[in-house]
Amino acid sequence: MKASKYLEELRTQTPADLNAQLAEAKKELFNLRFQNATNQLENTGRIKEVRKNIARIQTVITEKANA
Repeated sequence: MKASKYLEELRTQTPADLNAQLAEAKKELFNLRFQNATNQLENTGRIKEVRKNIARIQTVITEKANA
């Protein structure tokens, strides 16, 4: 359920907003990987969640580009 609501929110956004959100998610993923490498990350499941969110954002960007 959570993923479908997130996708609905993404589909209502403009391509510029999506690109900004994608850049922010990539920065977050970099920071999470850095924390994981230095053994400071407590919730390692967050990495998987952010990776899936990046894929969702990229999918919506592609859908809008093809439409």
